[in-house]
Amino acid sequence: MRNRVITPWRCKTFPLYARLVRYGFRKHATYVWAALAGAFTNSVFGILRAYILIALWQARPGLAGYDITDAITFCFVTQAFIGPMQLFGGGLAIPERIRSGDIALDLVRPASLQLWTLAEDVGRAAYLFLVRGIPPMLLGAAIFGIHVPATPGQWLAFLAGFAIAVVVSFGWRYLVALSVCWLLDDRGVAVVSLVLSTFFSGMMVPLHLFPGWFGDLAMALPWAAMVQLPTDLYLGNAPVLETLAFQAFWAVVLLGLGALGTRAIRHKVVIQGG
Repeated sequence: MRNRVITPWRCKTFPLYARLVRYGFRKHATYVWAALAGAFTNSVFGILRAYILIALWQARPGLAGYDITDAITFCFVTQAFIGPMQLFGGGLAIPERIRSGDIALDLVRPASLQLWTLAEDVGRAAYLFLVRGIPPMLLGAAIFGIHVPATPGQWLAFLAGFAIAVVVSFGWRYLVALSVCWLLDDRGVAVVSLVLSTFFSGMMVPLHLFPGWFGDLAMALPWAAMVQLPTDLYLGNAPVLETLAFQAFWAVVLLGLGALGTRAIRHKVVIQGG
């Protein structure tokens, strides 16, 4: 009689999450015209931002340790991050599923709700970076000229920082989404999240412009790990290991809080309607 080999449950789930990443990519690939429209919008606003930053850096050369080309590069790299990082909020279907009661089905799946959602979100971010993120950078390079990482090591550092930034962004948005279980309406939290994400991530202006203790505080918050730090890695202006370690720290903290939140909603499923 042959011995049966029992495969650990967690080993079986790895292919599942890989398929979910692919599913998230293909799901958003069906909305190609929406992504191209977003790329066009990002490009137009990128050009407007670039001219503003050019005027600012011509008046104050060397501001924040950047030259004009650095500032223009910062502008178009951060424009490319809008879609993948979902800086304006949303991107997760959890609030709607909580309101409809479908979250109860999600919680009884033989897979982690958090990792399931993360896998889909990684696929979404990959697609939006390719279709909505790269075109503004190419346009900025064609019109103004931008810096390009000079070595393979700098490219690898940037890609690693970008990947961790996606996880940090997901971790924050996942917590905002779970708040619907207790607040019943996520619109207020979404507005607060939008303000914090755009201001403290470096999306509006480089965080290095903030003076003194306020600048130090901004660089220590998780939103800096979403935009400012991966952009600094792209420009080669940040220590690689320290920057990646800081991003990984916030990714672990936010995912840990998300895991605790997921455990909490298993004991408190609020069905709003239906």
